[in-house]
Amino acid sequence: MTAPSHADRASSFNAAAAQYAANRPSYPPALFDTIEELADHPLTGARVIDIGAGTGIATALLSRRGADVLAVEPGEGMAAQFRNAHPDIPIVRGNGNALPLADASADFLTYAQAWHWTDPTHSVPEALRVLRPGGALALWWNTTPLDIPWHIEQARRIERRFGVHPAVEQNGSGAKAALADPTGNLDFTHRKVRWSRRVPIDTHLANIGSHSIFLVHGTEASTAFLTEEKRLLLNAFPGGIIEETYDVDLLVATTP
Repeated sequence: MTAPSHADRASSFNAAAAQYAANRPSYPPALFDTIEELADHPLTGARVIDIGAGTGIATALLSRRGADVLAVEPGEGMAAQFRNAHPDIPIVRGNGNALPLADASADFLTYAQAWHWTDPTHSVPEALRVLRPGGALALWWNTTPLDIPWHIEQARRIERRFGVHPAVEQNGSGAKAALADPTGNLDFTHRKVRWSRRVPIDTHLANIGSHSIFLVHGTEASTAFLTEEKRLLLNAFPGGIIEETYDVDLLVATTP
C-alpha cells in the first residue's frame, strides 16, 4: 500500500466526523487556566479564533470560558458536524495557511490537535498577521503519557501495525515540529497539563479509531486491529472500563 499523503490524512476526518465528535476526549479546565497565565490575558471577553476547529470540542470550551469565538475549519464533514452541535457559534471555512481574517483582528489564535496539519512557512506569518499586539498563539495536543504502561504498550502496537504520522511523535504530539518554527519569529513557552477520563473500552476504541492513522488505512485493516485490541484490553480490564490518561502538550507564544 502506498503511504497515505499528508493531504489524505488531513481530509480523512470528514467521513468520520460523527465518530470523532462522540468519542474524542475533551480538555481540562486547567489547560485554559494555563493558557491565560502564559498569555497574561483572560479568555473572558477576548476575541478568539479557533483554527482547525473540527467538531468544536475546544471551541465550545473556549466559548464557555466567556471568549468571543470564531471557528475556522477546512473540512466539509467536520464543519457540518460542528454546525449541528454548536449552532450558536459562528464557523467559516478556511485553514491556517491562508486565514480568511483581517489583520490584527484576534487576541488569541488557538489550534487544538491541528497545528501539525499546517505548513508553518505559511501558518506562522498568517498567525502574526491576524494577532493583535500582545496577542497569543496557543497550540495543544492530548498526548499519551510515557509513564503509563498500558498506554505505551498500545502505542507500540499501533506503531508496529500502522507507523506514525511524520509530523507527530509517538505520544501523539506535534509540539516538536511546532518548536522548529522556520521563521524564527515565535518564542514558545512549553507546558504539560495532566488529566484523565474513565470510559468504556468501546468508547476508547472508537476514539483511537477516529485518528487519521486508522482512517486512511481503510475499514478492513482498522477493524482487524481494533478487534484484537478489544480482546487484549478486556483481558487487562475485565470490568470493561478503562482510565485514559492524557498529558496536554501546550505551546504558547505572544506577539510583541
